[in-house]
Amino acid sequence: MKLLMLGGTEFVGRAITEDALARGWEVTVFHRGHHAPPPGTRALHGDRTAPGGLAALAAGEWDLVVDTWGGAPTAVRDSARLLSGRAGTYAYISSRSVYAYPAPAGQGEDGPLVEGSPDAGSKAYSEDKRGGELAALEAFADRALLVRAGLILGPYENVGRLPWWLNRTARGGPVLAPGPRGLPLQYIDVRDLARWTLDAAEAGLGGPYNLVSPVGHATMGTFLDACAAATGGGGDLRWTDPEPILAAGVEPWTELPVWLPEGESHDYMFGGDVTRALEAGLKCRPVEETVADTWAWLCTLGGQAPQRPDRPAPGIDAEREAALLGL
Repeated sequence: MKLLMLGGTEFVGRAITEDALARGWEVTVFHRGHHAPPPGTRALHGDRTAPGGLAALAAGEWDLVVDTWGGAPTAVRDSARLLSGRAGTYAYISSRSVYAYPAPAGQGEDGPLVEGSPDAGSKAYSEDKRGGELAALEAFADRALLVRAGLILGPYENVGRLPWWLNRTARGGPVLAPGPRGLPLQYIDVRDLARWTLDAAEAGLGGPYNLVSPVGHATMGTFLDACAAATGGGGDLRWTDPEPILAAGVEPWTELPVWLPEGESHDYMFGGDVTRALEAGLKCRPVEETVADTWAWLCTLGGQAPQRPDRPAPGIDAEREAALLGL
């Protein structure tokens, strides 16, 4: 297989590139040149947001294109149009954010969607991703594979959610653990996303797929227990009910990464139906493996994970946490 990876140097793109290389595929990485792609790839340089930025892709044929773009849909539109006659499948790494909010638990791929346009400039993240989907569909029709990922965790994470919890438990002492312990989570290990996407493309699949673990694959309890075990830092998880946390004005998801209390937001993020992806071969590794491997990677960086410049670094202030714990 010949893969054209649009991006391929960070997090999701890097995991997909490494998986393809491990399969013995021929991989071309098209990127701006800010980060080195994995060894063994052929690199092409260009900026998709600049005039003439796709010039390096004027020639060449590929079995598969994978696109992780999350900005203005016009970038997906221009890439997909340029490649439609020279590529077999166009896999667009989209998001479950394309579903209209609120969405009931158990909603599948046929749920209501936000508005979007392939010709739009950058708007809200959800509209950008929907516009990217429409751009892929416009150019590739049933050869467009729409990978609607939810929360993505694992090595190379540059958003900071799992790295924050790992560094926090490594620091030790009482740790504010937002409850309840049994609160179900849905996420996807970036390597499981990579494997499924390449398998699905190789099998000729198209259309939308919710790509996260089954509901309850992990809980807040198993997730934070895994963080404490992997780091061995003596973190003492102090499980705290949602009510006092919310009453103190703490922001779920940002100040306490990954956590959303029960309600509309939790159902929307952690209640998706993944039957279609499971039937298409999705397999999810245990949360303990995801956490331990991310910690091992983080340790190679001295605990300092890369942070995307367009995303604020997550996590609660130490003094604020201590006050909530009554310390």
